[in-house]
Amino acid sequence: MIHNKEIKALLQKFALNQCNAEELDRLILYFKNAEDPSDMPDLEKLTTQLELLEKMDNESSDKIFQQIIAIGNDQKKSIGNSSSKIKPVLRYTAVIAMVMGLATLFYFFNSQYVPNKSVVVDSPNQNREASEVVTLQLQNGEIEVIAEDGTSEVMNNNGDIVGRQKGNQLSYTAKKPSDELIYNTLKVPFGKNFELVLSDGSKVHLNAGTSLRYPVQFIPGKDRQVFLTGEAFFDVAEDQNNPFIINSGDLNIRVLGTKFNVSAYEEDELTEVVLVEGSVGLYNKNEEFQKDGFLLAPGNKGSFDKDRNTLDSEKVITSLYTSWISGELVFRNMTFENILKKMERHYNVSIINNNLDINQEKFNASFRNAPIEKVMEYFRSIYNLDFAINGKEITIH
Repeated sequence: MIHNKEIKALLQKFALNQCNAEELDRLILYFKNAEDPSDMPDLEKLTTQLELLEKMDNESSDKIFQQIIAIGNDQKKSIGNSSSKIKPVLRYTAVIAMVMGLATLFYFFNSQYVPNKSVVVDSPNQNREASEVVTLQLQNGEIEVIAEDGTSEVMNNNGDIVGRQKGNQLSYTAKKPSDELIYNTLKVPFGKNFELVLSDGSKVHLNAGTSLRYPVQFIPGKDRQVFLTGEAFFDVAEDQNNPFIINSGDLNIRVLGTKFNVSAYEEDELTEVVLVEGSVGLYNKNEEFQKDGFLLAPGNKGSFDKDRNTLDSEKVITSLYTSWISGELVFRNMTFENILKKMERHYNVSIINNNLDINQEKFNASFRNAPIEKVMEYFRSIYNLDFAINGKEITIH
């Protein structure tokens, strides 16, 4: 049991994603220097507490594991660049990561934690440092870190290789059809992109801050269904007999084979679908797809208003919505408020805007592989914005 009241208070803040960098350093230093054996749980106690994760909803347990990953990331054993099976992240984390993760779990259950209620945070961009690695969550709940400069193999419960990773691409291989859908979840943090090839050959480019849940192997005769939070560009392999359906919150997107971009970040008011080629149908998740329903034509954008539950479409220049794939940052007739959201995701930074008068002002600009300093200098020179950069925090005065 932890006796230090200050540390207890910091652990509570940590569990709620409210610790700043200085407070997190104090926690780590405390456990590194702990002399009281009761402050350092043994592996048996840790394992017991980790089993409690099964009682938690996925969103809450994912947040805890992301934080454990981040804390232990710098101390994990290097697996190098050679090919090897991805190891569960907990095998690499040092004692401090285990203690911090355990302390978080203790807080949840000792505070009369109620299942199916997620942790409330002030902002979706808060504590961004807690997730700076690409992770893969397996069907059994194990979370594995993907080293973008290495290669690895993904295996199923039978020890069969179902996917191979090389660099920033993970590809699954078509195997003998199974009777049961087995899901993996790929999560890409702020500041990174990643490419996924599904077992049917469909390609998915995942933008920063994106999560995609998908079957390891599709089953013939059943819809090819995936679940998206964030933004991704889909190049779907054509299959007239097995429609491809993307679930993005309250909106479903149904295709047979086509190329399109979906932006479905939780904090955005709209879910946007931009069709490059082919045809897609948009419909509410609580409704059945209708062939004569809301269909997009190439070169059009469909916008789903989450609050009003309405769909609209308009003609657009599709390249403006897919330029992120090549590292380009494009703002076209975009409000400053939305520009800041996009920059936070793209650069993995936190931006505090104290100049609220310009939040709804609209801007136009393009940047290709530019550092954030250059982007901010552009706004300073053109629009006379005053700002300060302190590490990963930017303040606009």
